[in-house]
Amino acid sequence: MKEDFKLMNLKGTSDFLPEEQIIRNRITDTLKKKFELYGFLPLETPILCYYDLLASKYAGGAEILKEVYKFKDQGMRDIGLRYDLTVPFSKVIGMNKGLILPFKRYEIGKVFRDGPVKLGRAREFYQCDVDACGVESPYAEIEYFMMSKEVFKEFNLDVEIRYNNRKFLSGLLEYVSVPKENIGAFITLIDKLDKLTRDDIESELEELSSKEVVDKVFKYFEYDLEMLTSELGNTNVELLTEGINELNSLDKLIKDLNLDLCKFTPFLARGLEIYTGTVWEIFDKTGEFKSALGGGGRYDKIITNFLHNGEEYPAIGMSFGLEPMYTLLKERESKELKKYDVYVYSFNNDKYLFEISNMLRQNNIKVLTELNNIKLKKAMNNANREKIDKVIIIGEDELKNNSVTLKDMVTGNQELVKIKDIVLKIKEM
Repeated sequence: MKEDFKLMNLKGTSDFLPEEQIIRNRITDTLKKKFELYGFLPLETPILCYYDLLASKYAGGAEILKEVYKFKDQGMRDIGLRYDLTVPFSKVIGMNKGLILPFKRYEIGKVFRDGPVKLGRAREFYQCDVDACGVESPYAEIEYFMMSKEVFKEFNLDVEIRYNNRKFLSGLLEYVSVPKENIGAFITLIDKLDKLTRDDIESELEELSSKEVVDKVFKYFEYDLEMLTSELGNTNVELLTEGINELNSLDKLIKDLNLDLCKFTPFLARGLEIYTGTVWEIFDKTGEFKSALGGGGRYDKIITNFLHNGEEYPAIGMSFGLEPMYTLLKERESKELKKYDVYVYSFNNDKYLFEISNMLRQNNIKVLTELNNIKLKKAMNNANREKIDKVIIIGEDELKNNSVTLKDMVTGNQELVKIKDIVLKIKEM
């Protein structure tokens, strides 16, 4: 019986062909190297989680729960697919109480969100997370900013790091009399200001407070940090005072270290409720690419509340966006893409075909070996199709002189090269 189905991907998921995946691998390989240079070590956590863990009030909050993939296993347990890598990281800290703090880790893995699919938003995607538990100092934020600067320098991208403080933002809304029960929803709407305008969200904001309150909020959003400190630094709202003090401490370090890519952005919120202090997002400085390339912040309460042992576990982390980074880089990188260094073809000399191919591979030369018994003309066509610019041809006449023919597919030139010299010759080309 013929199966009646259509070959297609679930909306919000993708296949990545080798030309695409090579670029994506370059991004993740670069990230791993930078993470380890800054003292972060690799970690892997399960994709499957108990739903109760993901739904904890100390996790991502009500908004993200709307997008959690939830199902029952054969034991009728409530299971969920992880929607980020931060909650699993917090779980690891809670389950391994003997860990030496600060504990610094990175994890690159798939996460899942059953949300609306649009440009820049998929249902299955990778997060590239780098987190630290047990660090209170604002130097931690600075380390992340410096690391981010170096990452994007590797890709010749000019970026801007926009930063804020959730204590400041929540305290400001309390100060202007946004009802406490509406502050979370107010922040969620404010967080859309990098994509929408004030006009787009103003009516929704007024439903949560009043026009007078909304006008006050936007007035303060036009202030710089010095003006905010002068006007709001000594209010009776403790959260606001703490947030401004933390912002000033961070601002001093940024100036001392000449991190001029950092920009204070008072309306920046980051949507998740887990954040308790500094938050930041990274954007293409030209403004041509609108999606954030990464972001993070402090989340001091999650691990503390998971453990519930009376101790504080300050934590901070960020995620680099593989998907937006790939989207931004793919056109440029694909022009420079080199899948193979050399194509090896033999006229029925299988022994030498494998010996020479293996010798090249041992010298970190990427080889495509022709394994089918095809004519030379077709082999040359294969090399051109794969955009391989060097071809080694192994024939009887060449082998009599312990040589091979090396052909430059760009110029059309070819020459006899001793087998013992072939590695050096290829690296020189």
